[in-house]
This record gives sequence, structure tokens and C-alpha cells, in this order.
Amino acid sequence: MSKSLFGRRSFFKKAAVGAGAAAIGGGAPGFAAEPPERPGESYMKLSLAAYSFNRILPRRPDEAQLREAPMRLEDFIEFCAELNLDACEPTAYYFPKKVTYAYLMKLKEMTFRLGLDISGTAIGNDFCVPPGEERDQQLAETRQWIDYAALMGAPVIRIFAGKEQKGMSRDEALDLCVKGIDESLEHAAGRGVFLALENHGGITATAPELLEIVKRVKPSPWFGVNFDSGNFRSEDPYAELEQIAPYAVNAQIKVSIRRNGKKEPADFARIVGILKEAGYRGYLALEYEEDEDPKQAVPKYISQLRKLIRA
Repeated sequence: MSKSLFGRRSFFKKAAVGAGAAAIGGGAPGFAAEPPERPGESYMKLSLAAYSFNRILPRRPDEAQLREAPMRLEDFIEFCAELNLDACEPTAYYFPKKVTYAYLMKLKEMTFRLGLDISGTAIGNDFCVPPGEERDQQLAETRQWIDYAALMGAPVIRIFAGKEQKGMSRDEALDLCVKGIDESLEHAAGRGVFLALENHGGITATAPELLEIVKRVKPSPWFGVNFDSGNFRSEDPYAELEQIAPYAVNAQIKVSIRRNGKKEPADFARIVGILKEAGYRGYLALEYEEDEDPKQAVPKYISQLRKLIRA
């Protein structure tokens, strides 16, 4: 690609993002977290989220549950290697009840030996919880998982904003969320771990709501958006995905979307195209949530995605 062509593409991408910022922020100047600069063409590496096996992976199991479990994280990692994936996402929900340094090193050793990166992990936090013991625990667990991610070599954690608590205004929830992200980002930057805010309902149910939070977070190169293709439920989820794609530091793709809340098959080619147009470079993790046995279904979808990201 010539320098002039790349320059024109970069200019129009920034212009489109600027227009979106003005629409969302009432004409206010740019976002606190600007889209990352990405020289060159879009490039994606395939990963698989452990949540794809949510029905058979035990949640925070103790030793007895692990012995009886139909699947463990170690089995999931081997499955990713069998598919010749670039990476895997060992989601935090399925780690043992007691997470030890030895266990984290075991996963790090295993993934490296099998030729896999750890693309990231995810936690089920809620930053809209009001001040008090519960909020302190939410923030402490976020810091703890940032430390775990750093030890494993996971570059990013998917985080949630949360939702308004009973009797709480949206503005109050937004303030609490932004404060929680700012506090956690300071710790994350010190550990070299990105925080990726997911479009996951609550106060991030729409692209403008998500980007309003992005606009208010203190500037940090360690913050961005987790692009989840299946979580918007508006009349045109694809248009909303286009709005958030420039801010993506991690990306997930689901087999279905929900247009006006009604489920329909996802257009993989269109979603991958949105990420390519945004110049996204990074992991694209399949998060399978359908009824068919994931061990049978996931390989088919990975094959489709592998062709699309290389096209």
C-alpha cells in the first residue's frame, strides 16, 4: 500500500470517529481514550473463549468438583491446540476456587508448550456498586485478576461496566463506573495489562452509552474496548459495532446477533469486515453460546473465521 493511500484511509477513519464523538458528546472535543494508532493493514489472530464450554466447565471449582468435572481448563487448552488456534482465553470463571501461583505457571507452561498464546481473560465485575464493602471487594478482585493476568502473560482483561443499582440514577452509575475504571487502570498500567470495556448490557447496552464512558475515562494507552459482536440488541447492531470498532483492543465474535432482541445468524463476513475497516490488529476470539455441542460446532466456525481473516 502506498503512503498516500494509507494516509487517506487514516484521515477518513479519524474523520468518521470524530463525527461520532461529536454526535455522542454534543460537540465536545475528542475522547479521553483515542483510537489506537495501527500502521499497516488489519491483522487478526484466532482465539477461543473458555465460555464456549460454559455448560460443562465447572465455575470456580474446588478439588472434588475438579476431579469429577467433564472438562477442565487444561482440557480446553488442549482442544484449542488441536484446532491449531493462535491463542486461547482461559476465562476467570473456570479457574479453581483457590488460584495459586503454581496453577498460573502450569497454564503458562502448558499454553507455551502447545504453541498457544493466552489472548486474555475476563472477570464478572460490576463498577456501578456504590461505595462500601462490596465495592471494595469488586475493586480488590479486579486488581487481583490483573496480577494473575500479568503472571500468566495474558495481555488483556475483559471488564464490565455494570448496571444501575436500585434507586441509583444513570449519571450516578456512570460516575461510579468511570471512577472504578480509572482506579483499576492505574494498577493495570503498572502490571502491563490492558483493560477492555465490553459492550455488555447495563450502562453499555448501546454504542453511544459505551463510548460515553470511554470519553470520560482518564487517558491511558492501557485502556480500550472489547468488541463483542453479539451483545448489541438494537435495530442495527452492525452499525453500532462500526462505532466501537476503532477503539477495540480485543474482539469477540458470536454465532448469533439479536436485532431488536430477536435472534438471527450472525454475518461473519460483515463483522470481520467491520474490524478490518477499523484497522484492527489483534486477537479475534470465538465465544460460542449456541445449543449444539461446542466440541462439534466450534471447529466448523473456526474454519469459517480462519478463511475470512486471511481473505
